[in-house]
Amino acid sequence: MKNRLWSCVVLAVAALAWSARAALPTGEAGPRAVPEAKDIDTRLFLIGDGGVPLARDPVLASLSEDVNADAAHAVVVFLGDNIYPRGLPAKDAVGRREAERRIDAQLNAARAEGATAIFIPGNHDWDRMGPAGWDAIRRQGDYLRQKAVPSLSLEPEDGCPGPVVRDFNATLRLVLLDTQWWLQPPPKPGPSSSCPTRTEAEVVDALAIALRTAGQRRVVVAGHHPLATGGEHGGHFTWEDHLFPLRASKSWLWVPLPGIGSAYPLSRMHGASAQDMSGAQNRRMREALSGVMQKQPPLVYAAGHDHNLQVLDGKNVARYLLVSGAGAFGHLSPTVWTKSTLYAGAVSGYLRIDFEKSGRGRLAVVALDANGKSREAAAFDLAAEPAAQQPPVPAGVTVKPPEALKQRLPQQTPGGPESEKAPTRPPDEKPSETTPDHEEPPPHAS
Repeated sequence: MKNRLWSCVVLAVAALAWSARAALPTGEAGPRAVPEAKDIDTRLFLIGDGGVPLARDPVLASLSEDVNADAAHAVVVFLGDNIYPRGLPAKDAVGRREAERRIDAQLNAARAEGATAIFIPGNHDWDRMGPAGWDAIRRQGDYLRQKAVPSLSLEPEDGCPGPVVRDFNATLRLVLLDTQWWLQPPPKPGPSSSCPTRTEAEVVDALAIALRTAGQRRVVVAGHHPLATGGEHGGHFTWEDHLFPLRASKSWLWVPLPGIGSAYPLSRMHGASAQDMSGAQNRRMREALSGVMQKQPPLVYAAGHDHNLQVLDGKNVARYLLVSGAGAFGHLSPTVWTKSTLYAGAVSGYLRIDFEKSGRGRLAVVALDANGKSREAAAFDLAAEPAAQQPPVPAGVTVKPPEALKQRLPQQTPGGPESEKAPTRPPDEKPSETTPDHEEPPPHAS
């Protein structure tokens, strides 16, 4: 017993030492200086995890301004977790009004004449993996359809896994997946459903066809869950996660639990949740999708899920792997600089890809500072080799949200009754009604 206790202590100390590596105080790092795009054919915006916006959210304000600057060429993809904490409730349920405000704030930011807005599902939209998940995602699709805006949609819809293929102009093919379908326990669409694809094998085959038939178009595959990440869903935790594990449920619970506190992050690193890359279901999904993409690599695989901005070398799976899960101002989590990282930012914002008519693509990281002012924090020439654009930042460096955000959030206005107010959180704190992405439903829910 004593030896086992000492083993736990040693393991916890080692984990703390690994997580306490040097942090970048600015909250980001990455290259800049890439020529602006000219003669734009399609402008693609990738923004995720925006389902808990502030009443006047600076990220959405920046997105709206960016979209309206060239709405005729704008395509906005919201990468899931469109409504925290459990998707869209029933019409008569508590929280429905606030849930509508949260998704309306996002679609209004993308609403401009000529622009296209597409929402894809995330785990929170599926009732956070709860038993009512299929109902919740169908309600979200119905709600968006009732807007009667042809350029607005949820894709894939009705809980179907996809892929849905959308071609834009002459340069872009979007391939849209509902990755939560792979991880969601029943009930969900299966072999007897009316979905175009109803089994994992059918999804894989359809994805292969979508990649193979793209012609000269650049292919962007989008799903909520990343194929690689330096964030917590990839098993990267800070020393605070080990020492103060209770903050995962309530960010103000600064109760130190040395040693035993490491049980929580270590369990997640070893497959406790399907929402993490270490989970068995998650691994199976990534292996299936990656196996197809390795045969016909797309230009980009884009995801959200981790609340930060990352640009990664996709190696043989895709040219670039992107994580854009910082769509709600201040709703952030740290990220680690991995061997594949080209940019890492624990900052609010989104990613934008400008496709020229020549086929050239330019990726811009649009980040907001602590005052809510946006700027281009990094840029990449998508025609260049990813490794040639990697800045000299050593693997293992942790990027954390800027401390200055704590004092500089904009003033809030209520979004409804007292029980449905817009979030007024400090930026490093999840809203009181939300729950972590990784949290599993209670035992009785499964």
